Amino acid sequence: MTRRKLEHYKFSADAVNVIEAGKPFYTQIKGNWNNLYFKNEHPIVAELACGKGEYTIGMGRQFPDKNFIGMDIKGDRIARGSLIASEYGLTNVAFLRAGIQYSDEFFETNELSEIWLIHPDPQVRERDENKRLTNPAFLTQYAGSLKPRGMFYLKTDSTFLYEYTLETIQASEHFSLLEHTDDLYDSPLLDEHCGIKTHYETIFIGKGYTIKYIKAIAV
Repeated sequence: MTRRKLEHYKFSADAVNVIEAGKPFYTQIKGNWNNLYFKNEHPIVAELACGKGEYTIGMGRQFPDKNFIGMDIKGDRIARGSLIASEYGLTNVAFLRAGIQYSDEFFETNELSEIWLIHPDPQVRERDENKRLTNPAFLTQYAGSLKPRGMFYLKTDSTFLYEYTLETIQASEHFSLLEHTDDLYDSPLLDEHCGIKTHYETIFIGKGYTIKYIKAIAV
């Protein structure tokens, strides 16, 4: 492990805006995000597989009347987001270090108002379908944490994941597809992405990829 990663892990261990194993809130936070951490009753938005939390931070700055949680298993990435959120003084932003497959262990039924997935790994190999974050099992899990009429959003550069997700949402009994586009930056839906362009999204666009977008609602 590099010295920089060690420094990031040390930062996460000390950061008050990072919830991870070994910290008191880690086993208490399910169903208690507003009471224990945010200390308000604002709607809660989760960015799953958040990486460095660019979306979590961007939305937190734009919407002070909402609470935002970035969830990822990579501690060094979360540490970077945690530091930036702290520098901005964002008390409505938190980070959770855990695998997405365990999200139902940290979010209670009806606790979330929105879930965002921003450029997740498309996992294109057939044998890896169980790892795709929009497979039927994950959608069922997300629906369990969302409030009735809660929103689910996906942004991706992957045509494969975009088409796969359209199919899984349309076949799901938990979600209804609202809107989608295979070219967000040439679409009336552009404003819905909050004007936030991640580092990797900028790279994808520079290589000629179009950005796909899906919006669905829990039913």
